[in-house]
Parts: sequence; structure tokens; C-alpha cells
Amino acid sequence: MLAKQNQQIADAIRRERGRLRAFIRRRVLNDGDAEDILQEVFYELVAAYRSLQPLEEVSAWLFRVARNRIVDLFRLKRPTALADEPESRSESQDDEILGLEDLLPPVEAGPDAVVARQVLLDRLVEAIDELPSEQRDVFVAHEFDGMSFKELAAATGSSINTLLSRKRYAVLYLRERLQSVYADWLDQ
Repeated sequence: MLAKQNQQIADAIRRERGRLRAFIRRRVLNDGDAEDILQEVFYELVAAYRSLQPLEEVSAWLFRVARNRIVDLFRLKRPTALADEPESRSESQDDEILGLEDLLPPVEAGPDAVVARQVLLDRLVEAIDELPSEQRDVFVAHEFDGMSFKELAAATGSSINTLLSRKRYAVLYLRERLQSVYADWLDQ
């Protein structure tokens, strides 16, 4: 029985490793975090087999677990302060650049706000997946990986203003996409 489980686990890992790694890397820019999530997903696969949980659709199960781990990572990472943005911006730009905290209800608003934040973070992961890759990369790198726009400019070769613009478009899209969930929270 154990040999059969080991073979099923090895087959699933061999079959899904590449696709699962790519799935995680599109959502998590930090190599270390992405590899940690991949290993956690495989650990959970082994645990599921060892506890004799029936896994009919192993592939779908793996991707669902990966998505949940990505959401957990986003919840754990503290969004960077907007003060980390370059000082070269004009004052009119200060009002336009928004961060993750601008999209979420304040924790101080009580238990309902905490639940709303969790729902919004779940929806946020889905919405981030829908962004064009350039906007997604800037948003994730700045908000979750804590990179400054100056660091991003050096890493990508894009100008700071281009990166600011990409993040602004990403935030505007995310705000619009999450508006209905946020409105539901406000109506409570």
C-alpha cells in the first residue's frame, strides 16, 4: 500500500511540477516565496495521501492548494508604506498613486472589516491574475515584495514614471473590480 502511495505521489509531482511552478511564479515574484509555496503544496499532497484522503482530481487539488497558499502569503506580507515611493514625484502625483491599503477596509472598523478584508484579498488574487503582466509585475513587486520604484526601474529598465503609471492602472482596475465586494461590506 505504501509503495503504491509513493508511486502515485511521485507521478503527480513529476507530472505537475512544471505547470504548478509556472502558476505560482506568475503570481509570486519572489523566487524564495514561490519555491516555499511549491514545497508546501507538495508537502500537503503527501499528507493527503498518507491520511488516505481520496484525491480524484489531483491536478485541480494541487492548483487549489497553491492558490490558497498564495492568498495566505498575501495576507501575511505587510503592504509597504507609500512613503517608500520615489521623492521625485510631483505633488499632483501623490494624490494619484494608491497602495493596497487604499483598497481594503480598515481593520479598526471591527470584525466585519476583518472578514471583508479576507474576502477582498481572495478576490484580489483573482483580479491580480487578470491584470496585464507588466501591471501585475509592478503591483506585486511594489506591494508584496516591498521593492521601491527605483529598484524596479533598475531591475526592469523601465522609467520610474512608466512604473508609476503601470501601478496606477493596476490599482484603478483592482479598485473597480473589487468595488462590489467593498460596497457589500459598506452596506452591512
